[in-house]
Amino acid sequence: MTYDPESHHRRSIRLRDYDYTQPGAYFVTIATHSHIHLFGAITNNEMHLNRYGQVVKLEWQKLPTPFQFIRIDEMIIMPNHFHAIIIILENSRGTAGISKNNALDINRRAPTTVEKFGKPVAGSLSTIIRSFKSAITFRINALRSTPGVPVWQRNYYEHIIRNEDELDQARTYILDNPRRWSKDGENLNISI
Repeated sequence: MTYDPESHHRRSIRLRDYDYTQPGAYFVTIATHSHIHLFGAITNNEMHLNRYGQVVKLEWQKLPTPFQFIRIDEMIIMPNHFHAIIIILENSRGTAGISKNNALDINRRAPTTVEKFGKPVAGSLSTIIRSFKSAITFRINALRSTPGVPVWQRNYYEHIIRNEDELDQARTYILDNPRRWSKDGENLNISI
């Protein structure tokens, strides 16, 4: 196959012209590079983290330290991916729009800080995810003495949670993920 600039250029999967620094709740999925089972195994419908999975858990718990304007919500680490809910309480400019008690008390406004490919915006969802992925990659590669080896796929999936029903659905999906593992089409038996 030859390179075709029309079909082989990277496209953003982000919502066009949406300000990802704005307060709100976001459902995020990040997959491992080549869907390798890197973080542990599912036994009896329960996820058992290995040392690499523990790194992911620890970095997730530490995430609100550098990003004090976020709250972490439900999450699950699976053998080859990670699901979580991140709540941005205020944007990086300090403009509050969500109370700590009501994650969806969102003050929607016209986009003021829109990230463009290759131009990160401080305090944006993608900057938070980039930092998270980078810290995990560094620590896992140090543990296995493999500097420069990818841990994650290049991108991530996100969904803007728009109301309490969607928030409840996302939480249920996350909590039920290990029970659905045997039926998951992404459950490729690729282990390290």
